[in-house]
Amino acid sequence: MEYKLEKATLNDIDKLIEYKKNTIYEYANNIDEEEINKIDNYITNEVPKLLDDYLNIIVNGKKVGCVLITKKDDGKLLDEIYLEEDYRCLGIGSMIIKNILESNNIVYLWVYKDNIKAIKLYKRLGFNIITETDSRYYMKYSRGD
Repeated sequence: MEYKLEKATLNDIDKLIEYKKNTIYEYANNIDEEEINKIDNYITNEVPKLLDDYLNIIVNGKKVGCVLITKKDDGKLLDEIYLEEDYRCLGIGSMIIKNILESNNIVYLWVYKDNIKAIKLYKRLGFNIITETDSRYYMKYSRGD
């Protein structure tokens, strides 16, 4: 399935906040109300600050997700990739990540340990786990490794 990426604008903020929350809450388990409030406040404050780094994923003229790529030390951080449910498992996410890897020598990302499908994909694409927390892995792709 073909897609294109378009720079996000101020009009996209509410949708980007929704996507970020969905990304976190889909796999973040056992979070109490206080932690939820902290996460919600963080997202509401940070998404607008990162607007210049967000790209909308467009399929057939419809916004169906987003990608957030930021600078990180010696490479890039794939901070977020989100696709609406109807557009998952169609190869779109894999194509986007492959294109990111083709244009960057080093890419980092965090992934929830419960997101088994994503972990398998990242490993297949050449990412390796370099550290972990209780709930997430920090992974690195390095071209040539």
